Amino acid sequence: MSAPREVGLDEVLAARDARAARQRALLRRRELPLVSLTLVSPGPRKAGLRARRVMLAALAALEHVLSEEVWPAVERETLWLPTGPEALFAVNAQPEALKRRLARLEDEHPLGRLWDLDVLAGAGALSRGELGLPPRRCLLCGEAAHACSRSRRHPLPELLRAIEEKVDAFQRNPQLA
Repeated sequence: MSAPREVGLDEVLAARDARAARQRALLRRRELPLVSLTLVSPGPRKAGLRARRVMLAALAALEHVLSEEVWPAVERETLWLPTGPEALFAVNAQPEALKRRLARLEDEHPLGRLWDLDVLAGAGALSRGELGLPPRRCLLCGEAAHACSRSRRHPLPELLRAIEEKVDAFQRNPQLA
């Protein structure tokens, strides 16, 4: 398999806009909370074998949680894009309960820090802060991730190495999930 191509900011922003349009359409069509799943993927390469493995693990974990909680996903779509894989699930669940459970999944699964599981309802995306949950932690230092990201505190090669190590450790021992 060839190396994933680099994508530019314009492509990333266009993909974000297209995802938002799909989210709005699905919210109107189903009138149910949505789970929007994307990957944490710093740098210009957003797709490839490693991203596929992380996304497949995320999809399996999400399906497991929905089954365990008896929250049916009445519609789902997964896209494998050069800007990174993404998925949308319309879920028959209370949005706050869904967000709490998915935040726990992000925090507890060995690869969960590499997933972005947003819950959207009629009023928009639910935040961890609104529910009194702690912010996501930085991959490297444990501080609030948004602060490190905004300040670009860590060099890209260090972030990519940390992601690679997480994925490789999971691949060696997937039963940790």
